[in-house]
Amino acid sequence: MYFSVEHLELDQLRKLQSERLKNLVAYLDERSEFYKRKFSESGLFPQDIKSIEDISKLPITYKQDLRDSYPFGLFTVPKSQLQRIHCSSGTTGKPTVVGYTKEDVDLFSEVVARSLNAAGAQRGMLLHNAYGYGIFTGGLGLHYGAEKLGMSVLPISGGMTVRQVDLIMDFKPEVICCSPSYALTIADELANRGIPAEDISLKYAVLGSEPWTEIIRGHIEKRLGLHATNIYGLSEIIGPGVSMEDWEEKGGSYIWEDHFYPEILDPVTKLPVPYGEEGVLVITTLTKKAMPLLRYWTNDITSLYYDTSAKRTMVKMKPIVGRADDMLIVRGVNVYPSQIEDAFSGIKGVVPNYYLTPIEKEHMCVALEVDVEINDELIRAQQFEINSNDYTNFIHNFAESVEGEIKRRVGITTKVKIHAQDSLPKCEGGKINRILKRK
Repeated sequence: MYFSVEHLELDQLRKLQSERLKNLVAYLDERSEFYKRKFSESGLFPQDIKSIEDISKLPITYKQDLRDSYPFGLFTVPKSQLQRIHCSSGTTGKPTVVGYTKEDVDLFSEVVARSLNAAGAQRGMLLHNAYGYGIFTGGLGLHYGAEKLGMSVLPISGGMTVRQVDLIMDFKPEVICCSPSYALTIADELANRGIPAEDISLKYAVLGSEPWTEIIRGHIEKRLGLHATNIYGLSEIIGPGVSMEDWEEKGGSYIWEDHFYPEILDPVTKLPVPYGEEGVLVITTLTKKAMPLLRYWTNDITSLYYDTSAKRTMVKMKPIVGRADDMLIVRGVNVYPSQIEDAFSGIKGVVPNYYLTPIEKEHMCVALEVDVEINDELIRAQQFEINSNDYTNFIHNFAESVEGEIKRRVGITTKVKIHAQDSLPKCEGGKINRILKRK
């Protein structure tokens, strides 16, 4: 399927964005008590917004604003005009609630269809959808987008890994959607059954809901015999489909900026940073009706760039480094879990199933404890008995080599504990939290 808007020249795109932003601000001034109050507090009038370049004049919106407006305080249409309501789990406070008009659901389906198309999916293919259905946006979002693209959908949702693998082998889908950590869980189950990659029908994996690295991509692609690409989104903006990697390009994700205007702001000053520099991703929803958001602070750390050699003209974002609130400061060094994961690529035999435990002293993080698995094949290749002195020395030296690689790449001290393959908890669908409670 060809989406012509993805190839707009930059001046045409800016004209479209400017028109949509002006309409959005006027719409919010008329329908949103929250934004009307924000505009008044900053002395802003809708006519002050003349183009997309004026976006920095607008207020930043935070997740706490959604919680403070619980449940429907940010909606700009009556409940009778809503076609769907989703919300977060609310595990860290009141849930954030999002609503969709029919036009919003159509928009959601369109951007997911674009994303699936960029990932390699085509009309007539079968999608094995292992994202969770229900109150979360993932499952239904991918489902509707796949149908809009002309795909068939198996709505299996998350969990029940044995059954998932049964259906993959029986139904032979070409595309799978799930989190990257769950893709590895499925790969483990296939390997346990002795099923090689060449016997698996899957050609494309659309993976999201958590940050992941090239080392994880490499494991998934090799073990499942497919192309793995990242889909990005968040429920406050619309759900999955805000941005997407191309299966032939990889390394950066297109943001569908005709609907979602991105900025990168300094996490401290809240001022825009130049293209290519890291900061917090902030998104304005240019076309949503039920709950539009101005300059929503996603808390995700990334950078933006334009790739003149790419298939599409829209801006790309680098892989998410981590979340601003997941950042650990270890003896003055800013550290994200993805940096630790990336360091594993320098050590043969590390299985990237890991957990981090910050070690604190006098209310300061002084080190990280890293629990990680070692590949069974590497152990077998040593040809020594488990629990022998040779085995103990080997594991000790292996842990030290991992500590050294983390020190070299990240610049921090770690205490690495090595575990047998498949002994640490695995993802059973949805997101996985790599940071454990502090010691």
